[in-house]
Amino acid sequence: MQKGITSMNINECYQAMGADYEEVFGRLRSERLITKFVLKFPGDPSFSQLQSTLEEKNVEEAFRAAHTLKGVAQNLGFTPLYEATATLTEVLRAGNLPEDDNMMNAVAKEYERTVAAIEQLNA
Repeated sequence: MQKGITSMNINECYQAMGADYEEVFGRLRSERLITKFVLKFPGDPSFSQLQSTLEEKNVEEAFRAAHTLKGVAQNLGFTPLYEATATLTEVLRAGNLPEDDNMMNAVAKEYERTVAAIEQLNA
């Protein structure tokens, strides 16, 4: 373990990201299964695809990436990330690019918070 990095359990991980572990546990009913999926999340390409497609101003592909990220966040109970991504998804669904960087910045902030918590899970 790296100096200064503390390990946390899955429930503490969810607390660190502002998410509701009990809600997810109520659906999946297995801490092992939840942990398995949570640990895979940083490898999901949706966030990087969202960033690149927004930079390219490709609304259709940005919508697809945002929608996927939103769905994964919802399924895993990453509520703050889900909420930030849902707002951006609806703008893109209407065929529009965000007027400024605020929506993407909110998604990035929650994504980084989520990944940072996951990195501390059983560090």
